[in-house]
Amino acid sequence: MRNIVCMLAVPALLLAVNTQPMTALPAEGAVKGGVPVKGSIAQNRGGQDGCVIGVVDTIGGTTYDWQASGPALQMLVNSTDYGIHALWMFSASDQTTFPDRRMRYNFYDYSTTSWNWVDPDFMQSGVNVETERSGFGSLDADPSTGVAVVSCHQDDIYPVVARDMAPGVGIFEYCSGQPVLQGYAWPWVAVGMNGYYHLAMLDYATKHDAYWSRATTWCNWDDPVTIPPPQPQPNFPDHAIVSSRVSGSQKLCLAWEFSEGAPDPGFYRISTDGGTTWDNSLELPWPDAYGADTSVSYHISSLFPYYDRHDRLHFAANVMPYVGGQGYVIPAQIWHWCADNSPNWNHITTATCAPENLQAPVGYNATYACRQSLGEDQEGNLFIVWEQFDSANVEPGPPELLRADIWWSHSSDNGQTWVEPEKITDGGNVSYRFPCMLDYITDTVMVSYMIDQHAGFFIQGEGPATNNPIVLQKWPNPYTGIKEGRNPRPLRMEISAAPNPFDHGTRISYQVPHPGNVSLIVYDIAGRPVHSLVSGLSEPGRFDIVWDGRSDSGKRMGSGVYIYKFILGSKSIAGKLLMTE
Repeated sequence: MRNIVCMLAVPALLLAVNTQPMTALPAEGAVKGGVPVKGSIAQNRGGQDGCVIGVVDTIGGTTYDWQASGPALQMLVNSTDYGIHALWMFSASDQTTFPDRRMRYNFYDYSTTSWNWVDPDFMQSGVNVETERSGFGSLDADPSTGVAVVSCHQDDIYPVVARDMAPGVGIFEYCSGQPVLQGYAWPWVAVGMNGYYHLAMLDYATKHDAYWSRATTWCNWDDPVTIPPPQPQPNFPDHAIVSSRVSGSQKLCLAWEFSEGAPDPGFYRISTDGGTTWDNSLELPWPDAYGADTSVSYHISSLFPYYDRHDRLHFAANVMPYVGGQGYVIPAQIWHWCADNSPNWNHITTATCAPENLQAPVGYNATYACRQSLGEDQEGNLFIVWEQFDSANVEPGPPELLRADIWWSHSSDNGQTWVEPEKITDGGNVSYRFPCMLDYITDTVMVSYMIDQHAGFFIQGEGPATNNPIVLQKWPNPYTGIKEGRNPRPLRMEISAAPNPFDHGTRISYQVPHPGNVSLIVYDIAGRPVHSLVSGLSEPGRFDIVWDGRSDSGKRMGSGVYIYKFILGSKSIAGKLLMTE
């Protein structure tokens, strides 16, 4: 497997390519003439269905290869007493009108340890949620009953919410938004702990104003409420909504990006009483991502809000550089925000490549790394997944476009530090797009995504219609089995040495808060490596190793000052050692 991403820190202005992928809506929506963003790309497939870790379940398929216009949507939800709900936008048509477009659903049943609707022809797997042409929806589950709740909008442009009759049955009842919500589209759904149904949506006529509505009882919608001035409206379906999953909590968060900000700011608004009242909107600060004359900008794919099991609000965001009024999709960065952390923003990855290696643009509505989503396990460890393009893997044109892979990382300290990112797919002549991390993880990490057989969107005329598998990739939770009391997991990187000063030897103790590649090296005062004490993959824990004052060759070193450096992934800490005669 070849390395496909060049992690180089290069000035943003040098990374422009002479292609300008547009920011657009699918055919039924108006094209948004937004900021021109410069382009970039993905590689060769290996392993089972191209996966690098774990195994893959193929749970469905679609020719409708544009699954989300803006940020990642919640498409994978765990009802822990029943099973896993999965959703995608389906069509089997090769017509650009997609007359059979529906939201489509599958369910992994814990009691049978199998998916409910799997056919040898993956395009037949799953069940349609609606009976009429529909699409552009999202998924949640009722926390009290465990049933799937699916949103969408239909051709006459009004929201419809469907809920299953029982967990995993696949027989839905429907709640039409007409007449109260006539004219609203892109309705994302969230179900509160009190059983309220919430929709965040856009005025379809303007593609501009964001609105919220709720049904405190099934199919009894409140009049829609918009975001009041002075906060700017989204101007694009880049909004998101999430509800708390903590018993007794009624927290909601509505988030959006102002896509004509130049650079584009992000905002969020919170309700603590299930939408009865809303706090004033807040502007989400930009992370300290770029320096010098380079501004930070959010992107239409940027903002993914998430409430954890302690009722804390998190954001995962991708940002892009903005220089001289011009936005660039590379170098893209992925960051995590939580108000309880100090600093609030913590860096996860920078995705970039040397300019001479860029061979094609990323295409519509994307940056080089984007559409990230978050999940959490029962011990509070955070997990993140995103799509990231490959500068050396090009779909032959016209137009030539980069293909993407799926990447992930995780954190054991509430997002303050993150494990070095890892690719979970292995390129090839396909493009892996629109990933979603399972919202609540037990002993298995799960991510759903689409395998696009031809990079670029058929709906935008970028190639033929293809039958694209919808898959779920799963692998063991790296934190499972690490229990308090038996092997308490450290919360942060730490290192110490005792005795210090020393003569014949010193014991160096270090803490590994999460799995990752570890090295521990002793250097002389001139910065030359003397002895490599530790190198390789480590599980979380507390470890000791003795340095006896000798070099790698076995030579006894002289008295003086030495530096010991502990590296975990991209993070490092160091200390001084004083060896005496």
